Amino acid sequence: VQLQASGGGSVQAGGSLRLSCLGSGRTFSRDDMGWFRQAPGKEREFVASINWSSINSYYADAVKGRFSISRDNAKNTMYLQMNNLKPEDTAVYYCVADRSIPISRYTTRYDYWGQGTLVTVSS
Repeated sequence: VQLQASGGGSVQAGGSLRLSCLGSGRTFSRDDMGWFRQAPGKEREFVASINWSSINSYYADAVKGRFSISRDNAKNTMYLQMNNLKPEDTAVYYCVADRSIPISRYTTRYDYWGQGTLVTVSS
């Protein structure tokens, strides 16, 4: 059972990227899922989360209005659309999933973590 994040790359400020997180080994359709990121020399931080039904989603203040989280349970995949990227968005982005607890900014102790995908935004 694993999560695999993809879609990172290098873009200029103001550009866009779409990250994907593909689950394998079991269905994640009943899991809360989300994204964290970790910039060089900084702690891992919450970016966004979405509940299993897509009814509820939450964003860090730093990305609100620019990032959009979504999921396709039929494809066992979650997405993060990132628009108007800024140099401070440069980080390794990790997807997470947990069936028992909501994904939030208050903890990083979740059942499943993807391997991370690097996003680099140049000014």
